[in-house]
Amino acid sequence: MEKDKNIDNKNQGSDEKDLEFKNKNNDDESKKSTIEKNENKKDNSPEEKLIELEDKLTRTLAEMENQRRRFEKERDDAFNYGGFSFAKETLNLIDNLERSKQILKNDVALKDSIALKKTLEHFEIINKDMVSILSKNGIKPIESIGKKLDPNLHQAMMEIEDNHKEPGTIIQEIQKGFMMNDRLLRPSLVGVSKKSKNTDQKSEENKEKKESK
Repeated sequence: MEKDKNIDNKNQGSDEKDLEFKNKNNDDESKKSTIEKNENKKDNSPEEKLIELEDKLTRTLAEMENQRRRFEKERDDAFNYGGFSFAKETLNLIDNLERSKQILKNDVALKDSIALKKTLEHFEIINKDMVSILSKNGIKPIESIGKKLDPNLHQAMMEIEDNHKEPGTIIQEIQKGFMMNDRLLRPSLVGVSKKSKNTDQKSEENKEKKESK
């Protein structure tokens, strides 16, 4: 029994040595392959080295160009839209001016008076000056009346029956919208036309009559 154990131990030791030898050979092969690759790199011809340098230079120049474009875009956005929040707040002044005009117009005590007429004239001058200043800074009102509803520019607040206009046409402006260059500063709040129910019923009745004939 002891003899058999000694034989097994010898065999096991032999297997371990074989495994170590194989691993050593694999490591030697790997090192040899790495050395050969490095030698191949060193042996690149001048033409190949030049092509490699040109490729690196092209990539570097492309990256520099991309960074330049990103910088220019950020600079332009800062210049064109840096006052976006301020411009949006400024529109409240125009809104308040318009509300004040309406309040004065609806005041019975001031109706048809010279004081009201002069006050409204001054309000109109102030309003035009403010719109002119905004326009010089790239902030312009959105034209809405008579236009088709555009969800990108308008926000429909109500529907108004009007059989003379195509449905979806803007016929009332509740609050004027503005653009800042090519960006929406705020949408126009509008009322759009729709066909009256009576008209729809009549068209349905006429349709049924034609079909029955």
